[in-house]
Amino acid sequence: MKYAIVTGASRGLGAAAAQQFVSEGISVITISRNENSTLKQAAEAAGISYTHFSCDISSAEQVQSVSAQISEEIFRDAETIYIINNAGVIEPIDVAGELDASLVQTNVQVNLTAPILISNLFLQKAKETGTRVIIANVTSGAGERPIQGWSIYCSTKAAVNMFTMTAGLELENNGSSSKVIAFSPGLMDTDMQVTIRSSSEEAFADVDTFRNYKESGSLRSPDTVAGALVKLVLADNLENGKIYKVNDLL
Repeated sequence: MKYAIVTGASRGLGAAAAQQFVSEGISVITISRNENSTLKQAAEAAGISYTHFSCDISSAEQVQSVSAQISEEIFRDAETIYIINNAGVIEPIDVAGELDASLVQTNVQVNLTAPILISNLFLQKAKETGTRVIIANVTSGAGERPIQGWSIYCSTKAAVNMFTMTAGLELENNGSSSKVIAFSPGLMDTDMQVTIRSSSEEAFADVDTFRNYKESGSLRSPDTVAGALVKLVLADNLENGKIYKVNDLL
């Protein structure tokens, strides 16, 4: 049995990736605060097993509890488990010295701590059971360069990249069949882009550039990007620890 676990699957890239897995005939488990009813209906219509777990991903306790519950249920008959750590937040968008402390904590938990906790638990279970786990951590080009106003987002994505590269190295050294990669989706037409475009110039110096991306039609659809992501993780030639960029895949 093959399972796909997707965080942040209520909308955007997460919802589109979950739909792609349904189209591939792979059982889907979604983790997010809200359920995507359209995805549920699509899975039912296709006769594909689908389960949603409601979870506030900004809570480490909820993430660990839900992940443990899922692992107990699926490792019994799982052949391969695909995990898409997609949930992410961009806020706070502001310069250092003006950051909201609560938003900083939420950003670190959602963007960094949650994917590490999920990866750690499932890799542990994979080692115990001999099950193959394929993990894709959704990252960003912001993890590779500084962007004014995005100090926390840039920092968490840079940390995700380093965690991915290190975990991938460890899996290779241990001769594991499991894989951990990162996937950079580029510019997509999502709610995150709406948040970015609503920023002030004082908080985010490049806001006009991002507004122009929308006006010029430069943003890819989540469906297009999700297609590249799912095709990537289903391939047999994944390189452990590699950061894959959508521009190189389309």
